[in-house]
Amino acid sequence: MAAAIQGGITQPPNSTVYVKNLEERIKIDDLKEALTEIFSEYGTVIDLVAKKNLKAKGQAFVVFEDVEAAERAIKEVQGFELFEKPMLLDYAKTRSDKTVELEGGEEELELHKRRRLAEKERKQAHQAAEEAKRLKRPAISTAVDPVSTRPAKAARGAGLKSSNPAAGAVVPDEYLPPNKILFVQNLPEDYDVDGLTQIFGRFEGFREVRLVPSRKGIAFVEYEAEAGAISAKESTSGMGLGAESKPIKVTYQRQ
Repeated sequence: MAAAIQGGITQPPNSTVYVKNLEERIKIDDLKEALTEIFSEYGTVIDLVAKKNLKAKGQAFVVFEDVEAAERAIKEVQGFELFEKPMLLDYAKTRSDKTVELEGGEEELELHKRRRLAEKERKQAHQAAEEAKRLKRPAISTAVDPVSTRPAKAARGAGLKSSNPAAGAVVPDEYLPPNKILFVQNLPEDYDVDGLTQIFGRFEGFREVRLVPSRKGIAFVEYEAEAGAISAKESTSGMGLGAESKPIKVTYQRQ
């Protein structure tokens, strides 16, 4: 297969090939079958990921057993037309889950997933913070208001809180960056420290559950490190508790 066009390689070599510019109208099963047939010529394909959601359409990840196979595939398949569209290839930005599992086992895979989730949540937190800053920023006007040059008088209602929601914009709980303390809300009133410890104590590095005496339905859960908090949040958020199985809300503590 001679390459019809040259694609830009932006990532360092690894065993996972990132494929884009794929025909989006093809069924996922048919696409995966075609990709497997093509890339299997260059080495053992241990995993192939292609999804149909809007964000992932037209893309796929082909995971080889070794880097050499990925290098051969990129060299030979770059620009090859599949369903009348030239494929554009590069190395993946990160190691695939399958590669991590084969090289480091299940524990390493779990850690890899936690790091990925933490990075995703940090990005979401950063975006939310930037949006909050944007909402707080007043519009800049270059026009000169003649009224503003007059001596100022004390305005009626001075010192009252603005009703403009943008003035007090804060990062939503869901987008707070990861830390080692979780804030749990919507808890049934009959859940005590022991009951919550049974739920949250099974995650790595658990330290304690703290209830708030003056507030019902909330608690703080502390871990030794972010990793334990990330796993606990991922596993318990939305969990139904109590007789009505009311879903609990689990976020990171606001710093």
